Amino acid sequence: MKTYLLVWFNSEGASPSEVNRRLLSLGFKPIQGYYDYVYEWGNNVHVEEILQFGDKVHLSLNGLGVIFKIETIDGKK
Repeated sequence: MKTYLLVWFNSEGASPSEVNRRLLSLGFKPIQGYYDYVYEWGNNVHVEEILQFGDKVHLSLNGLGVIFKIETIDGKK
């Protein structure tokens, strides 16, 4: 399973490098393409775990003036 993250920045918010630092500390890896970051889960993951991880992302980015979208998919398909 992989969780993909797309980030929209606000010119009145935190710098991209600060957002990047926080996301790296959560285990995200920067990628190029439609999404900006990916988090790779070890195995299949339950919805509750995905929601808890989304809460961590929310807390980490809170106050930085960014908007984000997460999408978790089965990487085997």
